Amino acid sequence: MNDSSWGAPPQAGQAGYWGPTERGPVQGAAPAGPAYDAPEAQQTRPMPIVPDGPAYGGDQDDDRGAARTGGPLFRDEDHGAFPGGNGAGFPSGDHGRFPDERYGGRSGGPSAQPHATPQHDSSYVPQNPEPMPAAQPQPAPAPAPPKKSAGRDLGAAIGVGVGLGVVIVASLFVVKAVFVGVVAVAVVVGLWELTSRLQERKQIKAPLVPLAVGGAAMVVAGYVRGAEGAWVAMALTALAVLVWRMTEPPEGYLKDVTAGVFAAFYVPFLATFVAMMLTADDGPWRVLTFLLLTVVSDTGAYAVGWRFGTHKLAPRISPGKTREGLLGAVSFAMVAGALCLQFLIDDGTWWQGLLLGLAVAASATLGDLGESMIKRDLGIKDMGTLLPGHGGIMDRLDSLLPTAPVVWLLLVLFVGSG
Repeated sequence: MNDSSWGAPPQAGQAGYWGPTERGPVQGAAPAGPAYDAPEAQQTRPMPIVPDGPAYGGDQDDDRGAARTGGPLFRDEDHGAFPGGNGAGFPSGDHGRFPDERYGGRSGGPSAQPHATPQHDSSYVPQNPEPMPAAQPQPAPAPAPPKKSAGRDLGAAIGVGVGLGVVIVASLFVVKAVFVGVVAVAVVVGLWELTSRLQERKQIKAPLVPLAVGGAAMVVAGYVRGAEGAWVAMALTALAVLVWRMTEPPEGYLKDVTAGVFAAFYVPFLATFVAMMLTADDGPWRVLTFLLLTVVSDTGAYAVGWRFGTHKLAPRISPGKTREGLLGAVSFAMVAGALCLQFLIDDGTWWQGLLLGLAVAASATLGDLGESMIKRDLGIKDMGTLLPGHGGIMDRLDSLLPTAPVVWLLLVLFVGSG
C-alpha cells in the first residue's frame, strides 16, 4: 500500500462497521486506515514504546461504551497527526498503542460493541522463510609429511655388525684356519635358514644333512685344494642330495632334489671363493678388501637411497631400492676400491681399484636383488631372526656370496694368485 491509501479518521458516531477480531466479525468503528494482513504486518519495524496513559478515563485495554479511535499499522514514514490527535501519528487518548495492534483503535458511537484487542503473536513465522546459508565445513589440516625411517633397529644393526666384524678380523689375521671355520659355520647356518623357509612356505624338503656336511667340506676343500677341490666337493654334495632323498616317498622328489642342488651351489660353493682368496700370501688383505668393498657398497646404497632416492630400481622385486641408491653404491665402492688396491694389495694400483669397486657394486646389487626375489616368492621379509637388526645369516650373505667369485677372479687377473 502507498501513502494515498491512508484516509482521514472517521467521525465519532459512525457505526455499523464490521471488523475482524479474534472472535470473528464484530460491528464496531470504521477503521482509520487500511488493514494489512499478518505477513505484511510482520514486515513493519517496531515503534518505540510510549508510556501508556488511560483513555476515556479508564484502562486503555478496557473498551467502555464507545470504541476508541484507531489508526493503521505504522511504517517508517510519518503520515502526520490525526485530526484531533496528539501530533505524533496517534489519535488522542491512544498514544500508548503499539504499532502492531492492528485493530486496537476504532471510532464509533454509543452502539459500538466492546471487543477484545488482539495481541501481537510473536511466534509467527513467515510462510516462506529465507533459508540460512549452510555452514561450510572447515578443511581438514594437511597431514604432516611422514618422516623417513630406516626401516629397522639401526642401533642393534650397528652393534651386531661391529661384533661380527671384530670376530672376522680377529680370526682372519690370527689363524687362517680359524677364519675358515667361521666361514664353514656361517654356511651351515645359512643352509639351515634356507631349507627351513623352503619347507615352511613351499613344502619343499631339501635334505639338510647332506647339504650341511657337503657344504662344510666344500669350504675346506677350496682352502686346501683350490678351485679343483671346490668343484669335486660340489659334485659329491649334489650326488649325496640325490641319494639321501631316495629314502623318502617319491612324491615331490624332483622339486626336493632340485632345491637341494640349488642350495648347495648358492651357499657353500660361492662361499668357497672366500676360502680360496685366503690361500694367497696377502690372503687376509684380499679377504678384508672383499669384505670392505661389499659393506661400503651396501652402506652407500642405503645412505644415498634413504636420503635422495626417488626413482625405483626394481619395484616388482625390491620396492625399497632406488637408482640413486645404486649410484651411491657405485661411487662409494669405487672410492673404497681405489684406496684398498693402492694401499692394501701388493702390486695393486688405484685404477684397478676403481674397476674392482664398480664390479663389486654391480654384483652386490644383483645378489641383493636375487635374494629379494627368493624372499618375495616365499612371501617373507627376512630369512631368519638370528641377528637383531639384520634378520638372519642369509640376509647378510645375500650380497657377499655372489661378490666373492667376482673379487677372487679380478684380483687373480690384476695381481695374480699370489
